[in-house]
Formats: sequence, structure tokens, C-alpha cells
Amino acid sequence: MTFTIEDKIGMTFAIYLGVINELEEKIMLLLKNCEVYAPEYMGKKDILMSGGSIELIADSLEDYAKLPEIEVLECEGKIAFPGFIDSHVHICGAGGEGGFKTRTPEIKMTDLTVAGVTTVIGLLGTDGIGRSMENLVSKAKGLKEEGISAYVFTGSYQVPVRTLTGEIMKDITMIDEIIGVGEIAISDHRSSQPMKECVTKLVADARVGGLLSGKAGVVHFHLGSGTDRLKMLNEIIEETELPITQFYPTHVNAYPELFECAVDFAKKGGYIDFTTSTTPYFIATGEVKAAEALKICLEKGVSKKQITFSSDAQGSLPCFDENGKLEGLLIGKASSLYESVREAIMELNVDVEDAIRVITENPASVLKLENKGRIKNGMDGDVVLVDNSNYEIETVISRGTIMYSDSKHVIGDTF
Repeated sequence: MTFTIEDKIGMTFAIYLGVINELEEKIMLLLKNCEVYAPEYMGKKDILMSGGSIELIADSLEDYAKLPEIEVLECEGKIAFPGFIDSHVHICGAGGEGGFKTRTPEIKMTDLTVAGVTTVIGLLGTDGIGRSMENLVSKAKGLKEEGISAYVFTGSYQVPVRTLTGEIMKDITMIDEIIGVGEIAISDHRSSQPMKECVTKLVADARVGGLLSGKAGVVHFHLGSGTDRLKMLNEIIEETELPITQFYPTHVNAYPELFECAVDFAKKGGYIDFTTSTTPYFIATGEVKAAEALKICLEKGVSKKQITFSSDAQGSLPCFDENGKLEGLLIGKASSLYESVREAIMELNVDVEDAIRVITENPASVLKLENKGRIKNGMDGDVVLVDNSNYEIETVISRGTIMYSDSKHVIGDTF
């Protein structure tokens, strides 16, 4: 239940209290004295949550602390951020480029909550054979039942896209969890080397599916080490009526030349996604760390609303030789998402609002997750509390429920 400012002004506290008491069977949580970034700075506020949503934000809600059916959390010395959105996670595992033994494991819900992630978007990668859309959607449903919000992209690296219902448009329109297509590999030796016409068609289908269902309908593109980089996407945008905002390229900080192309793409109004999981080898061979990429983009005049971070959690981080032979691999971590934001704030002096936006409001906007990404009346009760001196995560709240606090999982995994 959400109240406008006019509603609240017109009510006496007693009347409002009566309405709130009707919600007593729902979880009520009051955060007191937290410094709020929504993501814009709001100053010190109290936040009241009920039924999984944010009900009230005010300078003081002391009277509500007296209600019998409420949990009060004192947040003096803590900053409140919107719950983090990780838009690229291999929730069912990934990898396999080195044979079956290199398949990475499924993610656990607590791997996400300990990292402040309250909303996750799952996807398939190289392996669209040993893992399926049925598996992916089922995993997303399980994560939702455990207490966080979960969505997925339909497909994998390959074109034609392997869908759940047989059609991209039908997947997006009819399956609640499916919000777009991805990750489609281009400019990579592991891609299916799709023709431009095929990619154009799948983007068009995704767009119409999004229009019919009120979803984003974006196509999430994996960019590799190929020299074409964003050439195909730019040509499709120039040659068709498809808007640049339907294209959502990721890993664009992986190579210096690709990064420069991504800066130009963002300046034209496109969204770009920087991957936060990395390895010493990747850095040594030219990868621009996500925090540094953000700072450079802002200095180059890229709109702060065009940039997102994602972790590539559970994805394999492979090292190939010049002939495409796998030499070794590590695994992506959800914890890298906020670590990169924290690095941008504490080491590179990026403004807190600009840094936190890339894992909150921006991905929510790109993916049309209308109740996510902001601390605002009526939004989902997703909040991450961090220490205001060192920005370390202390408490994670998903849909009004405390999932993690004081270095402990309050809500654990099913198994």
C-alpha cells in the first residue's frame, strides 16, 4: 500500500495508524537515522517499510517506532543505498570451454545477498547445450522463493536463439521472468558468427516482445576480442529504425580498443556495461578495470545514466592463447560488483551518487524494473546499509526482510 504526500498530509496520525494496523500481518521495518543516497543524496532520514515496500521516508518517524508490530533498526553512522542490481549473473553456472570438468557451479542466494545484491538477472553463456532455458527459469523462480528478485534473459551465445517457448517474442511476452535476450556473442571466437540480418531480426523480435509485455526487451551482447567490436551494432542502428537503447553490450572494458568504441557508443545514447570480475592476466593484457572505466567515461563527458556495472558471477574467466586454446580459467564473483563501486568512491574519488547509480538506478532504467533501483515511497523495500567511514556492507534488506546483518546470514540458503 502506497500513500501520496497529499494523503499523508490529509490524515491525522491516528487515522494513518489505523491503516497501518491493517497491515500488521505483513513485515514492518523501520530504519532510523540513516544517511540516504536514493541514489541522489537525501541527508539523514527514517525509512518505514511494510509488506515488502517502502511506505514512508521522513526526517523522523519516531511515533511509528512505538507500534507493536514493528522492528526498529538504529542506523546512526550508516549509509542507506538502494539494493544492488546485478544484470549479468550465470545463476546456473557457466564455463565448460575446457571440457565438462570446467563447468562452473550454480550460484547460491547467499553469494548474492552478502554482496548486497537484491535483484539478479540470470543468463546462459557459451554452453547453451548442457544448460537450458528451463533450468535458468527454474533457478530464477527458486531465488525468488528464497527472498530476492530474479529475472532472466532468453538465449545464450548462439544465434539462432534457443528459447523456452520456441520464439523470442513469445518468451518475453508470456514468461514473467524473461525480460530480454542474451547474452548473444559477437566479435568473439566462441560466437556462432551470426550474420547481421539474423541479429537485426532477433533485436526486432525482442523489441516487439518488450512492447507487448511492458518489459525492456533489450538484447544483451557479449563482446569478445574480435576486431569488429561494435561495428555490427552500429550498422544495424544506422540502417534500421531500431533505437540504440535496445542494444545492451557488456564486457566493453575488456580491451582498450573496445573500450574506446564503447565510449563513442554511449555518447550516441547507448547503454554500456562494464564487467567487474577480473584477473591479473586480464589487467596485464589491457583490460580497463570497471572503476577506472567509470571515472574515464565521466571525464570524457559520457552521461552518468548510460553506464552500468555487472559481475559476470559464476562465469568462467578464461585465458586463451593466440590460437584460441584454453590455458586456464578462474570464476566470476558477485562480490566484485560492489567492490568496484567502493574502489571508485574510495580510491578514485568518483562522486558517491555517480558511483552507486551504476548498480542501482541505471540498470533498473535499462531493464525497466520500475520498482527497483531507488529509495522512494512505493518502491520495493530493497536497501543496503554500509558503514559511513569505510563503506563496508553491514546489512542487506530485500523486499523489507533483513537477509544479511552483522557478518551473518539472517536468511540462509535452502540447502
